[in-house]
Amino acid sequence: MIPKDIIDNIFETARIEEVVGDFVTLKKRGANMLGVCPFHDEKTPSFTVSPAKGIYKCFGCGKGGNSVNFVMEHEQFSYPEALKYLAKKYHIEIPEVALTPKQLEKVNIKESLYIVSSFANEFFQKQLQTDEGLSIAVSYFQERGMTDETIQKFQLGYNPESWDALTKEALKSGYKKEYLEQSGLSILKEDKSFDRFRGRVMFPIHSLSGRVLGFGGRTLKTEKKIAKYVNSPESDIYHKSKILYGIYFAKSAIVKEDCCYLVEGYTDVIALHAYGFENAVATLGTALTRKHADSLARVCDRVVLLFDGDAAGLKATRRAAETFFAAPVDIAICTLPDGMDPDDLLRSENGTALFQDAI
Repeated sequence: MIPKDIIDNIFETARIEEVVGDFVTLKKRGANMLGVCPFHDEKTPSFTVSPAKGIYKCFGCGKGGNSVNFVMEHEQFSYPEALKYLAKKYHIEIPEVALTPKQLEKVNIKESLYIVSSFANEFFQKQLQTDEGLSIAVSYFQERGMTDETIQKFQLGYNPESWDALTKEALKSGYKKEYLEQSGLSILKEDKSFDRFRGRVMFPIHSLSGRVLGFGGRTLKTEKKIAKYVNSPESDIYHKSKILYGIYFAKSAIVKEDCCYLVEGYTDVIALHAYGFENAVATLGTALTRKHADSLARVCDRVVLLFDGDAAGLKATRRAAETFFAAPVDIAICTLPDGMDPDDLLRSENGTALFQDAI
Protein backbone atom coordinates (compact mmCIF):
# COMPACT_ATOMS: atom_id res chain seq x y z
CA MET A 1 0.00 0.00 0.00
CA ILE A 2 1.26 3.49 -0.90
CA PRO A 3 1.18 5.92 2.06
CA LYS A 4 -1.43 8.68 1.81
CA ASP A 5 1.10 11.51 2.10
CA ILE A 6 2.99 10.14 -0.92
CA ILE A 7 -0.26 9.81 -2.90
CA ASP A 8 -1.08 13.44 -2.07
CA ASN A 9 2.42 14.47 -3.19
CA ILE A 10 1.97 12.63 -6.52
CA PHE A 11 -1.36 14.36 -7.19
CA GLU A 12 0.09 17.77 -6.31
CA THR A 13 3.26 17.29 -8.40
CA ALA A 14 1.92 15.66 -11.57
CA ARG A 15 1.09 18.42 -14.05
CA ILE A 16 -1.66 17.35 -16.43
CA GLU A 17 -0.11 19.02 -19.49
CA GLU A 18 3.23 17.28 -18.85
CA VAL A 19 1.66 13.86 -18.27
CA VAL A 20 -0.62 14.02 -21.30
CA GLY A 21 2.15 15.68 -23.34
CA ASP A 22 4.21 12.48 -23.11
CA PHE A 23 1.57 10.74 -25.21
CA VAL A 24 -0.23 13.46 -27.20
CA THR A 25 1.03 16.50 -29.10
CA LEU A 26 -0.68 19.48 -27.46
CA LYS A 27 -1.01 22.95 -28.94
CA LYS A 28 -1.84 26.11 -27.03
CA ARG A 29 -5.42 27.30 -27.46
CA GLY A 30 -6.09 30.26 -25.15
CA ALA A 31 -5.86 29.14 -21.52
CA ASN A 32 -6.13 25.48 -22.54
CA MET A 33 -4.27 23.04 -24.79
CA LEU A 34 -5.70 21.03 -27.68
CA GLY A 35 -4.73 17.72 -29.28
CA VAL A 36 -5.96 14.62 -31.12
CA CYS A 37 -7.74 12.28 -28.71
CA PRO A 38 -5.76 9.09 -27.93
CA PHE A 39 -8.92 7.21 -26.98
CA HIS A 40 -10.87 7.29 -30.25
CA ASP A 41 -10.24 7.93 -33.95
CA GLU A 42 -10.66 11.54 -34.98
CA LYS A 43 -9.19 13.91 -37.54
CA THR A 44 -10.35 17.18 -36.00
CA PRO A 45 -8.83 17.65 -32.51
CA SER A 46 -11.41 17.66 -29.72
CA PHE A 47 -9.18 16.64 -26.81
CA THR A 48 -8.70 19.52 -24.36
CA VAL A 49 -6.27 19.86 -21.45
CA SER A 50 -6.73 22.51 -18.78
CA PRO A 51 -3.46 23.21 -16.90
CA ALA A 52 -5.28 25.56 -14.51
CA LYS A 53 -7.86 22.93 -13.51
CA GLY A 54 -5.50 19.96 -13.81
CA ILE A 55 -7.91 17.96 -15.96
CA TYR A 56 -8.39 16.65 -19.51
CA LYS A 57 -11.64 16.28 -21.43
CA CYS A 58 -12.47 14.91 -24.87
CA PHE A 59 -15.59 16.47 -26.36
CA GLY A 60 -15.70 13.71 -28.96
CA CYS A 61 -15.78 10.53 -26.87
CA GLY A 62 -16.51 12.08 -23.45
CA LYS A 63 -13.49 10.72 -21.56
CA GLY A 64 -11.97 12.99 -18.94
CA GLY A 65 -10.26 13.20 -15.58
CA ASN A 66 -6.97 14.05 -13.90
CA SER A 67 -3.38 12.92 -14.45
CA VAL A 68 -3.86 9.58 -12.67
CA ASN A 69 -7.08 8.86 -14.59
CA PHE A 70 -5.30 9.59 -17.86
CA VAL A 71 -2.44 7.18 -17.16
CA MET A 72 -4.87 4.49 -16.03
CA GLU A 73 -6.98 4.87 -19.16
CA HIS A 74 -4.16 5.22 -21.67
CA GLU A 75 -1.84 2.52 -20.34
CA GLN A 76 -4.55 0.25 -18.94
CA PHE A 77 -2.93 0.54 -15.50
CA SER A 78 -4.51 -0.13 -12.16
CA TYR A 79 -4.69 2.76 -9.69
CA PRO A 80 -1.48 1.72 -7.84
CA GLU A 81 0.33 1.16 -11.16
CA ALA A 82 -0.59 4.66 -12.34
CA LEU A 83 0.61 6.18 -9.08
CA LYS A 84 3.93 4.31 -9.37
CA TYR A 85 4.35 5.47 -12.97
CA LEU A 86 3.84 9.12 -12.00
CA ALA A 87 6.06 8.75 -8.94
CA LYS A 88 8.85 7.49 -11.16
CA LYS A 89 8.31 10.32 -13.66
CA TYR A 90 8.57 12.97 -10.95
CA HIS A 91 11.28 11.21 -8.89
CA ILE A 92 9.02 10.64 -5.91
CA GLU A 93 10.25 7.73 -3.84
CA ILE A 94 7.76 5.01 -2.89
CA PRO A 95 8.82 2.48 -0.21
CA GLU A 96 9.32 -0.84 -2.00
CA VAL A 97 7.89 -3.99 -0.47
CA ALA A 98 9.26 -7.21 -1.99
CA LEU A 99 6.55 -9.70 -2.96
CA THR A 100 6.86 -13.29 -1.84
CA PRO A 101 6.11 -16.09 -4.36
CA LYS A 102 2.71 -16.61 -2.63
CA GLN A 103 1.87 -12.92 -3.00
CA LEU A 104 2.97 -13.06 -6.64
CA GLU A 105 0.39 -15.78 -7.24
CA LYS A 106 -2.35 -13.34 -6.23
CA VAL A 107 -1.27 -10.69 -8.69
CA ASN A 108 -3.40 -10.64 -11.84
CA ILE A 109 -2.13 -12.38 -14.96
CA LYS A 110 -1.29 -9.20 -16.84
CA GLU A 111 0.73 -7.78 -13.97
CA SER A 112 2.44 -11.16 -13.53
CA LEU A 113 3.58 -11.02 -17.16
CA TYR A 114 4.99 -7.52 -16.60
CA ILE A 115 6.83 -8.74 -13.49
CA VAL A 116 8.36 -11.81 -15.12
CA SER A 117 9.35 -9.76 -18.21
CA SER A 118 11.10 -7.24 -15.96
CA PHE A 119 12.94 -10.09 -14.20
CA ALA A 120 14.04 -11.50 -17.57
CA ASN A 121 15.25 -8.07 -18.71
CA GLU A 122 17.46 -7.75 -15.63
CA PHE A 123 18.72 -11.32 -16.09
CA PHE A 124 19.71 -10.67 -19.72
CA GLN A 125 21.56 -7.47 -18.80
CA LYS A 126 23.51 -9.23 -16.03
CA GLN A 127 24.73 -11.82 -18.54
CA LEU A 128 26.79 -9.13 -20.28
CA GLN A 129 29.13 -9.29 -17.28
CA THR A 130 29.84 -13.03 -17.70
CA ASP A 131 32.69 -14.43 -19.79
CA GLU A 132 30.21 -15.77 -22.37
CA GLY A 133 28.29 -12.49 -22.51
CA LEU A 134 31.44 -10.41 -22.85
CA SER A 135 32.97 -12.53 -25.60
CA ILE A 136 29.77 -12.89 -27.66
CA ALA A 137 27.24 -10.15 -26.96
CA VAL A 138 29.41 -7.22 -25.86
CA SER A 139 31.83 -7.90 -28.72
CA TYR A 140 28.93 -7.84 -31.18
CA PHE A 141 27.53 -4.59 -29.77
CA GLN A 142 30.95 -2.96 -29.92
CA GLU A 143 31.47 -4.14 -33.51
CA ARG A 144 28.23 -2.35 -34.35
CA GLY A 145 29.68 0.82 -32.86
CA MET A 146 27.53 0.80 -29.71
CA THR A 147 29.03 2.44 -26.64
CA ASP A 148 28.46 1.30 -23.05
CA GLU A 149 26.10 4.26 -22.66
CA THR A 150 24.00 3.10 -25.62
CA ILE A 151 23.94 -0.50 -24.38
CA GLN A 152 22.71 0.67 -20.98
CA LYS A 153 20.18 3.14 -22.41
CA PHE A 154 18.42 0.48 -24.50
CA GLN A 155 18.93 -2.16 -21.77
CA LEU A 156 20.52 -4.59 -24.24
CA GLY A 157 21.42 -8.04 -22.98
CA TYR A 158 22.25 -11.65 -23.74
CA ASN A 159 20.61 -15.02 -23.13
CA PRO A 160 23.22 -17.79 -22.64
CA GLU A 161 23.59 -20.78 -24.96
CA SER A 162 22.38 -23.10 -22.17
CA TRP A 163 18.96 -24.67 -22.86
CA ASP A 164 17.25 -23.29 -19.76
CA ALA A 165 19.46 -20.66 -18.11
CA LEU A 166 16.68 -18.07 -17.75
CA THR A 167 13.92 -20.59 -17.05
CA LYS A 168 15.92 -22.27 -14.30
CA GLU A 169 16.87 -18.95 -12.65
CA ALA A 170 13.28 -17.65 -12.79
CA LEU A 171 11.82 -20.81 -11.26
CA LYS A 172 14.48 -20.75 -8.55
CA SER A 173 13.49 -17.14 -7.79
CA GLY A 174 9.84 -18.10 -7.29
CA TYR A 175 8.32 -17.16 -10.66
CA LYS A 176 5.65 -19.51 -12.00
CA LYS A 177 6.24 -21.65 -15.07
CA GLU A 178 2.87 -20.71 -16.57
CA TYR A 179 3.81 -17.01 -16.73
CA LEU A 180 7.20 -17.80 -18.25
CA GLU A 181 5.35 -19.72 -20.96
CA GLN A 182 2.55 -17.16 -21.45
CA SER A 183 5.11 -14.40 -21.90
CA GLY A 184 6.97 -16.52 -24.45
CA LEU A 185 10.20 -16.51 -22.45
CA SER A 186 9.99 -20.29 -22.00
CA ILE A 187 8.72 -23.02 -24.32
CA LEU A 188 7.11 -26.19 -22.99
CA LYS A 189 7.84 -29.36 -24.97
CA GLU A 190 7.35 -32.92 -23.78
CA ASP A 191 6.96 -31.80 -20.16
CA LYS A 192 10.22 -29.85 -20.26
CA SER A 193 10.66 -26.09 -20.37
CA PHE A 194 13.52 -24.39 -22.20
CA ASP A 195 14.47 -20.83 -23.14
CA ARG A 196 13.03 -19.37 -26.34
CA PHE A 197 15.96 -16.98 -26.80
CA ARG A 198 18.95 -19.18 -25.92
CA GLY A 199 22.26 -18.03 -27.39
CA ARG A 200 20.95 -14.67 -28.61
CA VAL A 201 21.68 -10.99 -28.01
CA MET A 202 18.57 -9.40 -26.55
CA PHE A 203 16.61 -6.26 -27.41
CA PRO A 204 13.85 -5.52 -24.84
CA ILE A 205 10.69 -3.92 -26.22
CA HIS A 206 9.17 -1.19 -24.03
CA SER A 207 5.74 0.36 -23.82
CA LEU A 208 5.26 4.11 -24.17
CA SER A 209 5.57 4.34 -20.38
CA GLY A 210 8.74 2.20 -20.20
CA ARG A 211 7.45 -1.21 -19.11
CA VAL A 212 9.02 -4.26 -20.74
CA LEU A 213 6.45 -5.98 -22.97
CA GLY A 214 8.55 -8.52 -24.86
CA PHE A 215 11.89 -9.14 -26.55
CA GLY A 216 13.65 -9.54 -29.85
CA GLY A 217 16.58 -11.94 -29.90
CA ARG A 218 19.26 -12.04 -32.61
CA THR A 219 21.48 -15.04 -33.22
CA LEU A 220 25.12 -14.47 -34.16
CA LYS A 221 25.39 -17.91 -35.77
CA THR A 222 25.51 -18.21 -39.55
CA GLU A 223 23.66 -21.52 -40.06
CA LYS A 224 20.78 -21.00 -42.52
CA LYS A 225 18.43 -23.27 -40.56
CA ILE A 226 18.60 -20.90 -37.56
CA ALA A 227 16.28 -17.87 -37.73
CA LYS A 228 18.28 -14.64 -37.56
CA TYR A 229 15.68 -13.00 -35.30
CA VAL A 230 13.21 -14.54 -32.86
CA ASN A 231 10.55 -12.33 -31.29
CA SER A 232 8.21 -12.73 -28.34
CA PRO A 233 4.83 -14.19 -29.32
CA GLU A 234 1.62 -12.22 -28.82
CA SER A 235 0.51 -12.14 -25.19
CA ASP A 236 -1.78 -10.22 -22.86
CA ILE A 237 0.81 -7.44 -22.70
CA TYR A 238 2.56 -7.68 -26.09
CA HIS A 239 0.74 -6.80 -29.33
CA LYS A 240 3.19 -6.11 -32.14
CA SER A 241 0.53 -4.43 -34.30
CA LYS A 242 0.33 -1.62 -31.71
CA ILE A 243 3.91 -1.30 -30.43
CA LEU A 244 6.85 0.56 -31.99
CA TYR A 245 10.39 -0.31 -30.95
CA GLY A 246 12.15 2.59 -29.25
CA ILE A 247 9.01 4.68 -28.65
CA TYR A 248 9.75 4.99 -24.92
CA PHE A 249 13.17 6.53 -25.64
CA ALA A 250 12.01 8.56 -28.64
CA LYS A 251 8.72 10.09 -27.50
CA SER A 252 10.16 13.31 -26.04
CA ALA A 253 12.29 14.00 -29.13
CA ILE A 254 9.36 13.19 -31.45
CA VAL A 255 7.16 15.71 -29.66
CA LYS A 256 9.95 18.30 -29.57
CA GLU A 257 10.84 17.91 -33.27
CA ASP A 258 7.19 17.32 -34.29
CA CYS A 259 8.65 14.64 -36.54
CA CYS A 260 9.39 10.92 -36.36
CA TYR A 261 11.87 8.80 -38.33
CA LEU A 262 10.37 5.37 -38.97
CA VAL A 263 12.98 2.69 -39.72
CA GLU A 264 12.95 -1.10 -40.15
CA GLY A 265 15.00 -2.62 -37.33
CA TYR A 266 16.36 -2.50 -33.80
CA THR A 267 19.92 -1.59 -34.79
CA ASP A 268 18.72 1.21 -37.08
CA VAL A 269 16.82 2.81 -34.18
CA ILE A 270 19.80 2.43 -31.85
CA ALA A 271 22.23 3.86 -34.43
CA LEU A 272 20.07 6.93 -35.06
CA HIS A 273 19.77 7.61 -31.32
CA ALA A 274 23.53 7.16 -30.86
CA TYR A 275 24.22 9.75 -33.56
CA GLY A 276 21.83 12.28 -32.06
CA PHE A 277 18.67 11.54 -34.07
CA GLU A 278 16.58 10.48 -31.09
CA ASN A 279 13.16 10.75 -32.76
CA ALA A 280 13.48 7.29 -34.39
CA VAL A 281 11.32 4.19 -33.93
CA ALA A 282 10.78 0.90 -35.80
CA THR A 283 8.04 -1.61 -36.44
CA LEU A 284 8.58 -5.02 -34.86
CA GLY A 285 9.12 -7.49 -37.68
CA THR A 286 5.69 -6.76 -39.12
CA ALA A 287 4.14 -4.47 -41.68
CA LEU A 288 3.07 -1.05 -40.47
CA THR A 289 -0.53 -1.08 -39.23
CA ARG A 290 -3.15 1.65 -38.96
CA LYS A 291 -2.74 1.45 -35.17
CA HIS A 292 0.97 2.27 -35.56
CA ALA A 293 0.12 5.19 -37.86
CA ASP A 294 -2.56 6.57 -35.54
CA SER A 295 -0.28 6.36 -32.48
CA LEU A 296 2.38 8.43 -34.28
CA ALA A 297 -0.20 10.91 -35.56
CA ARG A 298 -1.10 11.68 -31.94
CA VAL A 299 2.43 12.83 -31.07
CA CYS A 300 3.69 14.49 -34.26
CA ASP A 301 2.56 16.01 -37.57
CA ARG A 302 5.28 14.53 -39.80
CA VAL A 303 6.72 11.03 -40.33
CA VAL A 304 9.78 10.28 -42.48
CA LEU A 305 9.97 6.72 -43.82
CA LEU A 306 13.60 5.57 -43.69
CA PHE A 307 13.50 1.95 -44.79
CA ASP A 308 16.34 0.02 -46.43
CA GLY A 309 17.25 1.04 -49.97
CA ASP A 310 16.98 -2.50 -51.40
CA ALA A 311 13.98 -3.94 -53.29
CA ALA A 312 12.36 -5.31 -50.12
CA GLY A 313 12.80 -1.97 -48.37
CA LEU A 314 11.23 -0.06 -51.24
CA LYS A 315 8.28 -2.45 -51.24
CA ALA A 316 7.85 -1.96 -47.48
CA THR A 317 8.06 1.82 -47.98
CA ARG A 318 5.22 1.74 -50.48
CA ARG A 319 2.99 -0.33 -48.15
CA ALA A 320 3.78 1.93 -45.19
CA ALA A 321 3.05 5.10 -47.16
CA GLU A 322 -0.35 3.72 -48.21
CA THR A 323 -1.16 2.97 -44.56
CA PHE A 324 -0.26 6.52 -43.54
CA PHE A 325 -2.51 8.04 -46.22
CA ALA A 326 -5.50 7.34 -43.97
CA ALA A 327 -3.88 8.93 -40.88
CA PRO A 328 -3.85 12.67 -40.06
CA VAL A 329 -0.08 13.07 -40.56
CA ASP A 330 2.26 14.29 -43.30
CA ILE A 331 4.47 11.65 -44.92
CA ALA A 332 7.95 12.02 -46.42
CA ILE A 333 10.01 9.22 -48.00
CA CYS A 334 13.79 9.23 -47.75
CA THR A 335 15.62 6.85 -50.08
CA LEU A 336 19.12 6.08 -48.83
CA PRO A 337 22.04 5.81 -51.27
CA ASP A 338 23.43 2.57 -52.69
CA GLY A 339 20.85 0.34 -51.07
CA MET A 340 22.19 1.12 -47.57
CA ASP A 341 20.21 1.02 -44.33
CA PRO A 342 20.42 3.88 -41.77
CA ASP A 343 22.87 1.97 -39.54
CA ASP A 344 25.25 1.28 -42.46
CA LEU A 345 25.08 4.88 -43.64
CA LEU A 346 25.69 6.46 -40.24
CA ARG A 347 28.70 4.23 -39.54
CA SER A 348 30.30 4.99 -42.92
CA GLU A 349 32.82 7.78 -43.51
CA ASN A 350 31.11 11.16 -43.13
CA GLY A 351 27.98 9.16 -42.25
CA THR A 352 26.23 11.88 -40.23
CA ALA A 353 26.63 14.43 -43.03
CA LEU A 354 25.46 11.90 -45.65
CA PHE A 355 22.44 11.08 -43.51
CA GLN A 356 21.51 14.74 -43.09
CA ASP A 357 21.89 15.26 -46.86
CA ALA A 358 19.55 12.32 -47.49
CA ILE A 359 16.98 13.76 -45.10
